[in-house]
Amino acid sequence: MTEVPFTRRTLLSAGAVTAGAALSAGVAGLVSPAPALGLAPTPTMRGGANNYRPGAPIVERIGAGGFWMTGSVRRAGDGVPLSGIRIQIWAHTTEGHERDPQSHGATLTDADGRFRLEMPQIVPAFGQPHGHLAYDAEHDGHGFETVFLRPVMPSASDTSLSAQFVLRPA
Repeated sequence: MTEVPFTRRTLLSAGAVTAGAALSAGVAGLVSPAPALGLAPTPTMRGGANNYRPGAPIVERIGAGGFWMTGSVRRAGDGVPLSGIRIQIWAHTTEGHERDPQSHGATLTDADGRFRLEMPQIVPAFGQPHGHLAYDAEHDGHGFETVFLRPVMPSASDTSLSAQFVLRPA
């Protein structure tokens, strides 16, 4: 089977074929929901597990706060938001290093699969301001594969960082 590269031309061609099929099916075919295309799982990032501390406690806030770590968690394939998922967060901040226990905490996703945790301002470590986030299957029990992320901030003066998890069932 020959793989067709994804380009604007292939997208437009596929759209024309889909529109033609919908028109031939009649008006009822135009209002039917489209099938899910399949959402790929998030791969673990290199360096994401650095200084990970298994089982960090669920906290309201890490330190004095002032910086927001946010994001969402969805299931691979259908993209359904996942609630009650435990996400651990840690970073090198104005109040401690990423290896320090007080720089670690966890939070749970809400009904829409979103999480948000306030923490001290992230500062550069190894030349880059970055955070660490983990979905650790061993400490959550929802049946998905472990994923570690290490998103880098565009600027050390940013006051928030967002990360998206798409989890694959184990």
